[in-house]
Amino acid sequence: MKTNYMNPYLAGFFLGLVLLATIVITGRGLGASGALKSTVVAAVTSVAPHHAESSSFFSENLKSLHENPLKTWLVFEVIGVIIGGFLSGVVSDRLSLKIEGGPKVKNSFRLLFALIGGALFGIGAQFGRGCTSGAALSGMAVLSTDGIITMMAIFGMGYAVAYFLRKLWI
Repeated sequence: MKTNYMNPYLAGFFLGLVLLATIVITGRGLGASGALKSTVVAAVTSVAPHHAESSSFFSENLKSLHENPLKTWLVFEVIGVIIGGFLSGVVSDRLSLKIEGGPKVKNSFRLLFALIGGALFGIGAQFGRGCTSGAALSGMAVLSTDGIITMMAIFGMGYAVAYFLRKLWI
């Protein structure tokens, strides 16, 4: 059975509308890495409050959040994305727990590389002060030079590395 996906141009148009609505309603763009940062700050603060207060990273983020870090709108945004993705999979009958891998690569190897790639991207998002949705997508929406350079760097690095890691999916 062939899986039907939404037209990518229509999906991009809808993403643009969501981004526009987010900027109009909240005064800022989309972003996911801020939610992870808020979650880590909340976890460290609850487990080791003295360390969080003495660390410049955690104390700076605690001051800027004013309340419980888990009450930031970015955390709710990511929760909504997870719920929406799950519902989309259910409605379109694409929800499964299988790992789609290449014929020559074990699933455990693909999972290991996915974990390493995700960790590297998370570290890069912290250094770059945002992820693809925050720094690149939202930045490009307001014609920010930083956003355009960030998007070019993300896709450029993706294309450069893809050749060497192509056996993970072929």
